[in-house]
Amino acid sequence: MTVTYEDLEIEWLGYATVRIDSAESTIYLDPGRYGVLTGEWEADSPEAQSAHPPGADIRPEDGDLVCISHVHHYDPDGIERVASEDATVVVCDGINPRTSGRDLPRFVNLPFDVLEVGTEADRIVEEVPLWTVPAYNEPNGPHTRADGTPYHPQGRGCGFLLSVDGTRIFWPGDTDVLDGHEALDVDVFLPPIGGSFTMDRQEAAELAEAMDPELVLPIHYNTFTALETDSQAFVEDVESRSVAVALDES
Repeated sequence: MTVTYEDLEIEWLGYATVRIDSAESTIYLDPGRYGVLTGEWEADSPEAQSAHPPGADIRPEDGDLVCISHVHHYDPDGIERVASEDATVVVCDGINPRTSGRDLPRFVNLPFDVLEVGTEADRIVEEVPLWTVPAYNEPNGPHTRADGTPYHPQGRGCGFLLSVDGTRIFWPGDTDVLDGHEALDVDVFLPPIGGSFTMDRQEAAELAEAMDPELVLPIHYNTFTALETDSQAFVEDVESRSVAVALDES
């Protein structure tokens, strides 16, 4: 299913992968990982199977702009599957491929133009205005390891706020709800709702109410056990706060 807003088509392809298609450009957010673009994704439960995109084997290679929020979402194969030959790949400069635990190439070895940006950058890329927003877990907060260290330390990742044909779309990245999020001017909000490593569905619903976007489209849930959540309960929660919400599920 593809969600339509104004003249845009927005599709959640699984995990944190989102395709945004407009008359002027095609944009991907955090493409790949866990087989969501290779057809290898398998649900860990029947509930997740019906509430997550199916993980088809696709290689559209049509992306003008590809945005990578942090190292956990850096998937070179995913980038190559979605990016056009002359695409620009925007990556957070806090990503260090050498410390990922995976065999990842340096950005200079990707066959695309790569732009590294900080966590509070302001750019126009492929004619798309783009802002980055800090994304992290608070030390000793609810989304930390047993010793209190955050899964996503400050400075290692970012969220992206994009103005696509005048519609402002916000993907906060893997993050807690942070001071300043509620003040952003957002039309379409793409919150992670899986919890464990990010804001959970209740926290995302509260942020949606404070932010008051025109539409909420949740992502980053049900990909594996730690991200399983009740998306229908999220819809009911957000709608009870007088905010429009849609699901893009299989």
